[in-house]
Amino acid sequence: MNSNSKPLIPAPVLITGHANADFDCLAAIVAASKLYDDAVLVFPGSQEANLRNFFIESATYLFNFKDAKEIDYSTVKTLVVVDTRQRERISHVAPALENPDLEIHLYDHHPDSNDDLPATLSVVKPWGSATSIITLLIKEKGLSITPEEATMLGLGVYEDTGSFSFNSTTEHDFEAGGWLKTMGMDINTISELTTRELTVEQISILNSLLESATTHDINGIPVVIAETSVSHYVRDFALLAHKMIDMQEVKVLFALCRMSDRVQVVARSKIHSVNVGQICQSLGGGGHNFAASASVKSKPLSEVKDELFGLLYSSIHYEKTVREHMTAPAIFEYETVSMCKAESIMNRFGLKAIPLLESANNPVVSGYLEYQTAVRACSHGLGNAPASTYMNKKVQTVNPDDDLYPVMEIIVGKRQRLVPVVIDTRLMGVITRTDLINTLVEEPSRVPDKLFSDKKERNVLPLLKERLPEHHFELLTMAGDLGNRLNVAVYVVGGFVRDLLLGRKNLDLDLVVEGDGIAFAKKLAHSLGGRVRQHTKFKTAIIIYTNAAGEEERLDVATARLEYYEQPASLPTVELSSIKMDLYRRDFTINALAIQLSHDKFGKLIDFFGAQKDIRDKVIRVLHSLSFVEDPTRILRAIRFETRFEFIIGPQTTKLIKNALQLKLITKLSGSRVFHELQSIFNEVSPYQSLIRLHEFTVLQSIHPALELSPKKRDVLKEIEKVMEWYRMLYAKPSPEPWVIYLLGLTSASKADAVEEVLTRLHFAPKQYADFLTLRDTVKSVTNLINAIPPEAYSRLYELLVPIPLEGVLYMMARTKSEAVKKHISHFLAYLRNTTLDITGADLQLLGFTPGPLFGEVLRKTLFAMLDEKIKTRQEQLDFAYRMLKARQ
Repeated sequence: MNSNSKPLIPAPVLITGHANADFDCLAAIVAASKLYDDAVLVFPGSQEANLRNFFIESATYLFNFKDAKEIDYSTVKTLVVVDTRQRERISHVAPALENPDLEIHLYDHHPDSNDDLPATLSVVKPWGSATSIITLLIKEKGLSITPEEATMLGLGVYEDTGSFSFNSTTEHDFEAGGWLKTMGMDINTISELTTRELTVEQISILNSLLESATTHDINGIPVVIAETSVSHYVRDFALLAHKMIDMQEVKVLFALCRMSDRVQVVARSKIHSVNVGQICQSLGGGGHNFAASASVKSKPLSEVKDELFGLLYSSIHYEKTVREHMTAPAIFEYETVSMCKAESIMNRFGLKAIPLLESANNPVVSGYLEYQTAVRACSHGLGNAPASTYMNKKVQTVNPDDDLYPVMEIIVGKRQRLVPVVIDTRLMGVITRTDLINTLVEEPSRVPDKLFSDKKERNVLPLLKERLPEHHFELLTMAGDLGNRLNVAVYVVGGFVRDLLLGRKNLDLDLVVEGDGIAFAKKLAHSLGGRVRQHTKFKTAIIIYTNAAGEEERLDVATARLEYYEQPASLPTVELSSIKMDLYRRDFTINALAIQLSHDKFGKLIDFFGAQKDIRDKVIRVLHSLSFVEDPTRILRAIRFETRFEFIIGPQTTKLIKNALQLKLITKLSGSRVFHELQSIFNEVSPYQSLIRLHEFTVLQSIHPALELSPKKRDVLKEIEKVMEWYRMLYAKPSPEPWVIYLLGLTSASKADAVEEVLTRLHFAPKQYADFLTLRDTVKSVTNLINAIPPEAYSRLYELLVPIPLEGVLYMMARTKSEAVKKHISHFLAYLRNTTLDITGADLQLLGFTPGPLFGEVLRKTLFAMLDEKIKTRQEQLDFAYRMLKARQ
C-alpha cells in the first residue's frame, strides 16, 4: 500500500442503489440506513447536475456517504440494493457479489427483468417510488426520523411520482408522503430542488422535439414520436419529455435524441395498456409501466426508431393474440423419430422447423428440430439417429391467449425459430418467425428486417486503442484503409477479439476479407515490406514481415469462407461466402466474433451468435448441433477453453460431446490432428484440469485405452504441472516441449507395446517415435542411479543428466517420490546444467601442449573437479589441467 493512500473501509453491511442515481435512489439509500444499524452507504453516482450539486454540498456530510473506491469489498456480508434489482446497474459494487455466502436484500418498485439478482430478502411493490416502500417499513417498525431525513425521503417520493401526478402513483405513495409530513418534511425545500429551470440549450432541444413530433396510430392508440440530434451528452433529457407531455397533453410519448455515439430514449405513458418499461427493456434499458428510458449505443437514430416501431406494433394490439396467428393443428413428431424421417416430413410440408413431443404416452413438448440440422445430419450418415440427439431442447412456449409480445421476445431475443403454443402442456399449434413477420407488416416501412437480424454490433474502438500496442493498432488501420481502396470489407476475427473483450493479452491477428484474401494479402504485404506464403486450396495467406524493432511477425489473412464437411471428421471443403457464414463455421460462439476495419465502421464489434452473452455467462457453446460430428477435435478444444478461461461447457454442448463420443467419432480422426490438439492442451499454463476433464468425458480412453487416468497417473500429472511452474520461475533457457513431459506422464504405467500403439495412433514420425521410446527407457534407468549419488558428488550428477533431454530431466523430477532425487535434479537444473570452464583448448596450447583427443578428456575432468568444488578460479583450472597433461606425457 502506498504510504499516502487511505486504508479501505470495512463494510459488513453495504447499502447502495443503481448507477446514474435519481433522487428516489438517493433517498431510498438513506431510508434503508434506518433499517440497518451501522451500515455503510455508497453513492453510485449521477448524471443529473442538480442532484450532484445537492449531494456534494449536503448529503455527503449529512448522511455520511462513502465513495465506491473506498470500500473493502471482501468484508461485505450483506448487500442492500435499492431502486433496482439488475446486476448490470450496480457495477460499482460488483466485487461484493463474488463473496461466498453473501446475503442480498432488495427493495425495488420496477418490473422483473432477466438480469435480476438472486435475493435472500426481496421487497418489491409496484408503487410510484422505491422510497415509499422503505418509508412505510420504517413507519411500521415504529422508528423515528429527523426532519432532515424526512425531507430527504420526501424528495425521493415527490421526484419519482411527479409530485403525485404520475399514473404510477399509488395510495401507498400518498400515505408515505403524509407520514413524512408529520415527521417534519420541508415541502419548500423539496419544491426548490425539484423545480428545474430550462437552460437555453434545453429550450432549443425542446423546440426541436416539438417540431419533429408526429402522432402514429398504433392499433388504435395514439403514440407520439419525437426526435432530435446533438453532438454531445445532454443532461436532464428526461425533463424535456416531462415538459413536452405537459405542453401537448400527450398520452404516450417516445422522445429520441442522438447524443454522440448513442441514442437516448425517454418514454412516458398515461395509458395502462401501453407498458413503456417493457418496450425500453427490449431496447436495453428499463423502467416502470409509465416511465422508462434506454441508452442505445453504436446504432444510428433511424435504426433505433425502426426497432421502436417494431416493438410498438408487437406490444400494442388488444385484438391480436397468439390464437389468431398460430398455425393449427401443428405438424409434429416424437423425439424418437429418425433424423431422415424428420427431414422428409419438413421437406414435404416446406417447414423450417418442427416441434417434437416426448412420447405418445407423454405428449409434452420437449424441443424442436430445425430443417437444416436434419439435412446435414443425413448427409453425414446419421439419418437413423433419433431427433432427440440433435434437437434444440431449450424451448419456450406460449399460451393461445397470450399477446404477441412474448412471441416476439422469444423469436427475436432468444433466436428461437419456432414457438409451440400449448394449453396445460398439450400442443395446440405453433407460431413461427414467418408468422410474426407477416403479422407486423401492417406498417411495412416501420418493421425493418434489421429487427429480425441476429447481428448485434457495438463499437470497441476505445478497447483497441487502450489494449493494443501502437504498432498493432496501426496495422489494423492500414488493413482497413486497404479494404476501403479495394472496396472490400475487412475484419479482424476470432480469438483476438474474444481476448480483447476478456482483457487478456493476445496479439495474434487474423484478418478475414469479403473478397480475394490472397490478393489482399499480397497488397498489404507490399505496404509492409514483407512476403506472402499462400494456400490456394483454402484461400488463405500468411504475411511475414519485419516490424520496427527488427523482429519477424506474421499476419494471417483469409477469404471469408463457408466450410462444409463431406463426411464426419474429415477436412473441410471451402467455398466463398460472407462474414456471417465465415463466423458460423467456427468452433464456439466465443470465437465467432469479428471487428470491422473497413469503410466507416472501423471498430464495430459483430456478434451474430450471442458470443458476448456467453462470455458474460462464462459458457462454452457450439454454434450448431452437428459441430462435433463434423469436427470431433472441437471436443478437445472445448475442454481446453473451459479450463483456460474458467468457463463451463453448456449443458446442450455437453450432451453433444457425449453423443459424438458414443458414435466413436474420435477414432475417425487422423492421429496428427489428435496429437495437435493434445499439444495445444499441454502448452496451456495449467493442463492438469483439462486432462481430468478429458478423462471424465472418456476422450483419453477413446484415443487409446492406455491413456486412461488412474489415481497414480493423476498424481504424476499434478506433480508435472508443479515442476513446470517451478521451471518457468527460473526463466531458464531453453524452454522444454511440454507435450513430451505430459505424454511421458500419461503413459507412465503402460507397458512398452501399449506405448508403441499410442505413438502409432498419434502418427509419430519414425525419429520422433524412436526418440520418445529411448527417452522413456533412459528416464527409468537413470532415476535409480541418481538416488545412489552421494550428497556432494555433483560431477556424477552432471555426468548422468547432461546427456538427457531437458524434458526427461523435468519428468524425472516430477516422477520421483524421493526428496533427495528431487533436490539433486533441482540443483542440476538451477546451477550445474549451464556451468562452463573459464579455460579452453587454446589455453592448453599456450601451455605448450599439442592439440588432440586428450584435450577433450582433460577439459571434461577439469569441469568435473570444478563442479565438485575442488577448484574454482581460472588459474586453478589451468593448474589442474596442466598437471593432468604433464602426467600423461
